[in-house]
Amino acid sequence: MTYEEIVAYTKKVVAAADLKAYKGHLAAQINITGEGEGAFYIELNDGTAAVEPYEYFDRDVILQSTVSVFTDILDGKKYPQEALDNNELAVIGDAEKALELVEILKKKPAAKKAPAKKAEAKPAAKKAPAKKAEAKPAAKKAPAKKAEAKPAAKKTEPAKKAEAKPVAKKAEPVKKAEVKPATVETKKAAVATAKKNVAKKVTK
Repeated sequence: MTYEEIVAYTKKVVAAADLKAYKGHLAAQINITGEGEGAFYIELNDGTAAVEPYEYFDRDVILQSTVSVFTDILDGKKYPQEALDNNELAVIGDAEKALELVEILKKKPAAKKAPAKKAEAKPAAKKAPAKKAEAKPAAKKAPAKKAEAKPAAKKTEPAKKAEAKPVAKKAEPVKKAEVKPATVETKKAAVATAKKNVAKKVTK
């Protein structure tokens, strides 16, 4: 960065800071070494600020550093105490004023929020009243018919006992034929027939 660019960048950062609440006077001279070498000052006075490319003889403090370290401090990327500890920043004069300056430049005005538009209240759609379900008369139930009591079937008459038939009478014993005593005549006749029979057999 050139000297002119460093001054322009510092003006931009200071202009973006919220200085309205600051009351008092603070003047700091900035000495840039190396690239963009030169001196300029930042002055705060009751809520106003000025950045000019000159030395400020009636200053409160001098800050001396390279352009990269100074811009990092302005952007909040590096804290002044850290730069002091690393010998990247030299403070001549009131060190508290140097810290006060850095803290003031960090403050940014709160972004103004656009007033939220009130959503137009649309009239609520009228709901048709819910129709009550017509109560249907309960179907009358026919009284259950009592099952007609059937007369119990008559028990069949007890089987009649088979009439005991009288035992058949035993056949009368066969009467033995009466043996009649053979008479003398019959014997003679029998002997005669026997002889005839024998005689027939012989002749044959």
